[in-house]
Amino acid sequence: MDDSKILDLFWERSEDAIEETDKKYGRYCKYIADRILENEEDSLEVKNDTYLAAWNTIPPKRPEPLKHYIGALCRNIAMNRRKAQKRQKREGNVSLILDELAECIPEKEGEEMVDSLLLRDALNRFVRSLPSRTQKAFLLRYWYACTIAEVASELSIKESNAAVLLLRTREKLKEFLVKEGFTV
Repeated sequence: MDDSKILDLFWERSEDAIEETDKKYGRYCKYIADRILENEEDSLEVKNDTYLAAWNTIPPKRPEPLKHYIGALCRNIAMNRRKAQKRQKREGNVSLILDELAECIPEKEGEEMVDSLLLRDALNRFVRSLPSRTQKAFLLRYWYACTIAEVASELSIKESNAAVLLLRTREKLKEFLVKEGFTV
């Protein structure tokens, strides 16, 4: 079923919307949650929470493309769950990834929603400006929470090269955000 028909089901408040979303994007959501949480049970809960969040936000939203909206909901829910787990015990790949980006991304000090949206737009522009290989490495590491070894394998390069590529990209991100007016 195509996205517009699935969205129509959400707007009609048909429970089939959840079933069709699961058929089309269930594996995608599970992959995202698995990468962040590294726990089967938590990933399944996040997937279900994603569908609930979609149910509660569609309508009034009519997101296009639906895949990106579902993916963002899933990622945000998984990251929030991971942050809650991190408060209890600091460990794992995601903590390392967040620490890496902490040097580039400004701290939220009473930050309003508008500032968050401006930062999101700046990050999107930065990622789009990267060469395709660098963009892929950045997204694999910081969106899909892949390890350095997995990034290197995906790009067919050495781990040390992947680590240097990501380090240089973070440095460029920091410079970019400073030029955009964000203080780090």
